[in-house]
Amino acid sequence: MIKPYLMFNRECKEAFNLYQKAFDGEMIAIQKYGDMPPNPEFPVVESDKDLVLHAELKLTESGYIMGSDGKKDFQDAEKVCISVELDSEERAKNAWNVLQEGGTIHMDLQPTFFSKLHGSVKDKYGVTWMFTVM
Repeated sequence: MIKPYLMFNRECKEAFNLYQKAFDGEMIAIQKYGDMPPNPEFPVVESDKDLVLHAELKLTESGYIMGSDGKKDFQDAEKVCISVELDSEERAKNAWNVLQEGGTIHMDLQPTFFSKLHGSVKDKYGVTWMFTVM
């Protein structure tokens, strides 16, 4: 499944509330950074605990968007990435290996508390891809 993933600078909740209102959409999920299990490699300061780690909004019968607040100031072109949800670790690793050549890894493809594998890479053409294996 492929869904647009929108990256925000501390305004994801506000933006998704606006999009929900505009499309009379259904908020499928909203998780905050404060909901994450403690991890010394990814500390969350108190002022960031209410920021959105992950949101999913159903806009139409088959149209969804996802989003989160990032840890950096995103420029307009960086605010959208392509989220690819796969059911095969092998398929994810194969695509990852192709796209990382000449690109920039934002987050290594690795197991997380919410998925078998998750990672983000910007390819050599400047397109950011986010992989999740459930």
